[in-house]
Amino acid sequence: MSEAPVPEVTVPEDTAPEVTVVGIGADGWDGLAAPAREAFRDAEVVMGGARQLGLLPDGLAAERVPWPSPMLPALPGLFEAHRGRRIAVAASGDPLFYGVGSTLVGLLGRVRVLPHPSSVSLACARLGWPVEDTEVVSAVGRPLAALNAVLAPGRRVLVLSAGAGTPARVAALLEERGYGGSGLTVLERLGAPDERVGPLRDGVDALNIVAVRCRGEGVSLVPGLPDAAYDHDGQLTKREVRAITLARLGPVPGELLWDVGAGAGSVAVEWMRAHRSCRAVAVERDPGRAARIEANAASHGVPGLRVVTGAAPAALGGLPPPDAVFVGGGATAPGLLDACWDALRPGGRLVVNAVTVESEQVVAEARGRLGGELTRIAISRAAPVGGFTGWRPMMPVTQWTAVREE
Repeated sequence: MSEAPVPEVTVPEDTAPEVTVVGIGADGWDGLAAPAREAFRDAEVVMGGARQLGLLPDGLAAERVPWPSPMLPALPGLFEAHRGRRIAVAASGDPLFYGVGSTLVGLLGRVRVLPHPSSVSLACARLGWPVEDTEVVSAVGRPLAALNAVLAPGRRVLVLSAGAGTPARVAALLEERGYGGSGLTVLERLGAPDERVGPLRDGVDALNIVAVRCRGEGVSLVPGLPDAAYDHDGQLTKREVRAITLARLGPVPGELLWDVGAGAGSVAVEWMRAHRSCRAVAVERDPGRAARIEANAASHGVPGLRVVTGAAPAALGGLPPPDAVFVGGGATAPGLLDACWDALRPGGRLVVNAVTVESEQVVAEARGRLGGELTRIAISRAAPVGGFTGWRPMMPVTQWTAVREE
């Protein structure tokens, strides 16, 4: 299961059914502890995926209800239809680790969870890898490009596969990113009698996990990646200014950024790289640049970056309220800065970079009304001057930063 948004409709607490979510592995009924077996025996209804339901013995008296497709929109009605009955849900491994348990807790508010060892725990046990020192990336319902975010020399990574084709896709991505020399192990049907652990081969079982021991060049986690790390047409917040801008925006886990006039999307990308729970929306009116943003996001392991193609402030309508807003272009658009300011949550930060006289005037006027700080950023880079070396100044940037107090 992926961490998809839980439906807005929930079953009221006073009518919520009695639900026990039971983790089950590839070893099936034989691998269950006594409390898990008792939960299935006591249930009047057992729900789950076809594979999980198929692992249960025929002698159970409970009615078996496979998950509908699509699953998420149907869940409220499904549980309402079985209100008052004892329900057991058969889930894969640890139900609260990339599993249906998290979805059901959000939907029902209270459930009993009986976990089984997750595929990650089993894989680490087979490999001798410390669980706390192992990165985990899920390809189930998610872009595999998220793997790019955790590739670093010497790191251990487990990829939760979406099917038999995932291991080959992982190998291709590693080759493309310069990590083709990484050690790759495929662990199939962990816990089952026919479990197999070995190198990538043809005919991989759909139930598998991919282990990667990374070998390749590292990419810094600190904001201010080289400009060459991005595909752009010149509309790019340069690395020194970008580092200062991200420091002012101050990403915090779980927060949402609007990157308005995003250009190549570098600020939004590095905001999301700060923590895996950081979210961002890049707003860009030029379709070609919007496509580059999506490519840059995937390349840097944050394919969840949302790209909105359209001119601000009109394109901002309907977006979720941000915790921080960066305006890197288009500050002179009528009403843009006020729209961004009004949308901010309490405590939200607004950072605007101005490079023209006209945008400086707009920023100065806004600062006069809303307060905040002005900073002038002037960067020079060394470059050849004939047979010598001289300083070539970049365009100075006037940066306005303001915090919305209420």
